[in-house]
Amino acid sequence: MAPIPFLSLLLLFSLTFPSSSSAFEQQQSPLLKYHHGPLLKGNITVNLVWYGKFSSTQRSIIVDFLNSLSKPKTTSSPSVSSWWRTTAKYRGGSSSVVVGKQTLDDKYSLGKALKTSQLKVLAFKYGYGDGKAVNVVLTSADVAVDGFCMSRCGTHGSVQVKKSRFPYAWVGNSVSQCPGYCAWPFHQPMYGPQTPPLVAPNGDVGVDGMVINLATVLAGTVVNPYNNGYFQGPAEAPLEAVSACTGIFGKGAFPGYPGKVLVGETTGASYNAVGVNGRKYLLPAMWDPQTSTCKTLL
Repeated sequence: MAPIPFLSLLLLFSLTFPSSSSAFEQQQSPLLKYHHGPLLKGNITVNLVWYGKFSSTQRSIIVDFLNSLSKPKTTSSPSVSSWWRTTAKYRGGSSSVVVGKQTLDDKYSLGKALKTSQLKVLAFKYGYGDGKAVNVVLTSADVAVDGFCMSRCGTHGSVQVKKSRFPYAWVGNSVSQCPGYCAWPFHQPMYGPQTPPLVAPNGDVGVDGMVINLATVLAGTVVNPYNNGYFQGPAEAPLEAVSACTGIFGKGAFPGYPGKVLVGETTGASYNAVGVNGRKYLLPAMWDPQTSTCKTLL
């Protein structure tokens, strides 16, 4: 398993390092070691399991984000696809992402309190794919998951079936459970510096927070799908491509401050990337293996 230690790491840095951008950025440039395992490369299909109640607007925000990952850059604006292209710098080359099958489970087939083992059941209940697919479970705001809001905002892992391994991921909507933990910086943090929150780019604190965490687990899935790819620290709780850069969204970031981002003139919403259908997103920094730094779009 590879959980997102999202705000917990941010708070750790706020307690142990000076609150200056230079010190923070220096400490946030770890060396992710390659452990000689396979990475997910080539054409990757992302299958979605919507567990619980999601509106069509909420689903479109996330689907547009996924469709933006492999869209060629056609404007001068920072793009979602340029963020994703950083994964191509890891050993093995680039990967393209397409949205595959979407399944709605709005009747809560396994209830509203899920264990990790049940996430795996949901991920593969509707098929395994061909080894180049990632099955992603997305849980709605009224679904509790083991460890959610206490130690993780999402996770990824894999299951072994005979001689094949199949990756999966999960991300939850935290808006009614812990927006200060899993939807920062669109909500004041649960602990630490109480800076004013940013305005969510799509007007949905929970789902815009889910995009940040989905970006985190997808990048981790690609560069460390089976716990023997790129990571730092113990394999059972690794820092990966994005989780190694927690709390950084733009230049000058330091604990409690996400860094310089763009702000919509009419909406006041904060973003650093543009995707399909004019969608705007706030995406976290990703570790660049060529420069050994946390790379931001701005």
